[in-house]
Parts: sequence; C-alpha cells; structure tokens
Amino acid sequence: MTSATIVTFPSGSLVESARVVGVHPAGDGAVVVLDRTPFHPVDHTWPDQPGDRGSLRVDDVEVAVTEAVMAAVSDEGEVAVGADIPVKRGAEGWTWLVGHRIEAVPSALAAGAAAEATVDAAYRAGLSRGHTACHLASLALDLAVADLWRKDAGSDALGNPDFEGRANQTSFIHEDGAVDEYRLGKSLRKAGFDTEGFAASLGEREERINAQLAAWVASGAPSRVEVEGETIVDRRRWVCELPEGTASILCGGTHASSLAEFVSITVTLDLSDPQLLVMTTSVVPVQA
Repeated sequence: MTSATIVTFPSGSLVESARVVGVHPAGDGAVVVLDRTPFHPVDHTWPDQPGDRGSLRVDDVEVAVTEAVMAAVSDEGEVAVGADIPVKRGAEGWTWLVGHRIEAVPSALAAGAAAEATVDAAYRAGLSRGHTACHLASLALDLAVADLWRKDAGSDALGNPDFEGRANQTSFIHEDGAVDEYRLGKSLRKAGFDTEGFAASLGEREERINAQLAAWVASGAPSRVEVEGETIVDRRRWVCELPEGTASILCGGTHASSLAEFVSITVTLDLSDPQLLVMTTSVVPVQA
C-alpha cells in the first residue's frame, strides 16, 4: 500500500534522494510520485502558491519537472491529480501524495527506481519571499483598518481585528509578490465594517500599511515554518517573531527564513470596484 509522501521543503530542502513510487500518465506526459520529496506542491483546494519546478534524475537521465502538484489515491486504488481530486486535502479514505509533472517519460523512470529530486532554487526563493510578504501585508492591512470595525471581527495572529479572515476571497503568490482580493459587500458591512470610511481614507490606509511593513523589514525578524509531522498533509504553520509579538498562521507554503532577506515590502490598494479591494504586494529582495 502506498504511504503518504514525506516532504522536506518546510526545512528549506532543495535536493532529496528518493524512490519512485509510481508514474501516472497525464496528458502528453506523466505525474511521478516519489516516497519523499523537497518539492512544494500547489494545493488543489487553495492554490495560492504555485508548485515548485525543477528536475528529476534517474541514472544518467534528467527530466524537467514543470510543476509539483497534489495527488491522492483512494483506498479503492483510484488515482487523482490536482483539480481532479474529488475531496478536500487530508480526507479519510485517501492517501495523500506529491506529484511531479513531467513532459518526457524516459524508460529508466519507473516504479522502484532511485531518483534525485532537485528544486529550482531561485524560483523557490522568489515564491518564499512572496508568501512571507503576503502574510505580512495582510497583518499590516488588518492593523491599518482596525479602527473601522464597529463589532467584534475576531482576532488575527497579532490580536488585531481579522479583516483578512473576514474579507479575503482570493490570494495569488508569485515570485517576489502577491495579489489579494477582498470582498467589501453587504455581509462585511453587516459584520460591522465601515466600508464607506475605508473608501474615503484609502490613501491614508495604504500609507499606514507601508510604514508598518517598513518597520517590520527593518527589524530583520526571523521567519520559519513549524510542522506537526513529515507528510504532505500534516499541519504546518508560518511563524514570524515580529517586534509586536510572534505571529503564527496555519500555512502550507514555503517562506523566507528572515525579514533580513528583504530590502522592502510595499503594497498598493485599488478600489476601482467599490465592492472589491485589490491589494498588490511587491518585494525588493536583498541581492546575494
């Protein structure tokens, strides 16, 4: 019986020796499952961070991995990949795996073969900075609009009213940045948020967020991923020791190891549609 994939990306791993568990045809190529991998896969239920890319080497043959994805096999033997997985991540009755999409399938790449899995380090680093910046921007946004709540909105990871949790509807992370969308509709107003006051002070709110982000970057605070287990479906958290306190957020992605990796993190707020806030986060990284 297939076991859940062991993942080492939470510790920052980029290279792993592994064993091929299965090669499943997919389109013009295949999805390769390993027993362990450093690749971070895109989540099929909340695809905010793209999957890693890189390569697999078997013997002297190397093939490109175009994307790492979630995969799962049911107790009845049904294999599903990515958006075709019919259940939520971690659902019982399924074994959870990481799949590696490849376009060419050499004969050496077969179940039981020894493989070396290598992640594209520059792409991973860019996504990790983008994801860390995304969380920091959301925390700074929560703080910047805290005075606009007339009712209890619950608390975010720093104890401020949880605008992010109440209003966020999509998040997309890319290399050194992110785009988040927040619904400012009737339900948010009923929950006690002053949408009119927010719209009238949009520029001031943006300035507050960017000032807070500059202060956090200047702190050089450590950042890490904490894990509850070694498989792909074990819970993970992003933890950052900010001057105001330690922020801890459930998160399956990858992250920078320190805010010292950033020259700056800035956001722009767009309210062209009065019911949809678009926050664009941009990173200037420290050059190695």
